[in-house]
Amino acid sequence: MTNPLIDSRDAFAASHPEQRIDLNGREWGLVDAGTGPVLLLIPGTLGRGDIFWQQITALKDRVRILAVTYPDTGGITDWSGDLITLMDRLGVEQATVLGSSLGGYLAQYLAADAPSLVSRLIGANTLCSVKGLDQRMPYALDLMNAPIADLRSGFGMGLSAWAAAHPDQADLVALLMAEVNGRIPEAELRNRLNATKTASDLPVVSLHCDNIITIEADDDPLIPPEMRAAVRARLDPGCAYRFLSGGHFPYVARPDAYTGLLEQVMGLPLTGTDWGTGEERAS
Repeated sequence: MTNPLIDSRDAFAASHPEQRIDLNGREWGLVDAGTGPVLLLIPGTLGRGDIFWQQITALKDRVRILAVTYPDTGGITDWSGDLITLMDRLGVEQATVLGSSLGGYLAQYLAADAPSLVSRLIGANTLCSVKGLDQRMPYALDLMNAPIADLRSGFGMGLSAWAAAHPDQADLVALLMAEVNGRIPEAELRNRLNATKTASDLPVVSLHCDNIITIEADDDPLIPPEMRAAVRARLDPGCAYRFLSGGHFPYVARPDAYTGLLEQVMGLPLTGTDWGTGEERAS
């Protein structure tokens, strides 16, 4: 049985192969596509840079998109420095930076670390504190040494529960399970989890609120309502986008709406869903 999401993603990956690039001694993956104002895309724990393939495809004729894949060493502080190095090496003076989940935490750190490089910060389906995370599974485990089967099965249980509640998203769940089960190599997966568990507290973001955007979804199973509210309170965004549905991966589950959101944020002609005219509104 074919999976149209995996087929589409794989076709994109074949036409836009991930570069491997050394940044301060750590090997990152990079998809560099398009021309125009720069949009830096940082995925969460489950996804390589090409997890945003639908947005890259829709926007690359109007935007230069840098979509990154984490290395298998380092943590949030290191990675912020690596992304600064990446932008300097590519001659990027400023970028709109979107991070989802773990990537949203890193994006916040980067915006505080190098505000002159970040024209807009988009914190998507993310968190603003890791306090207490080490008491929850799988973070309570020794993430660098626990059997990888245990870590993968933890993801599998969560994704299976999501699939049971949302049978229309079976293709998305299969795509994510393929990431968990080897498309993200074991060392990278372990390090992403450990980087989240051991993340430094976030410094204050000094960007003007008009240049800060948040994205959340009412049915996100991983970012509870109190954390969504805490992110908004901490960042004081000039614009907060709220999906009624889309779970933790609205860029895959609701690609047209996500593309329309990015077009609106970046002042581009609209091809995706027009935010602000229906039940789902930006406030």
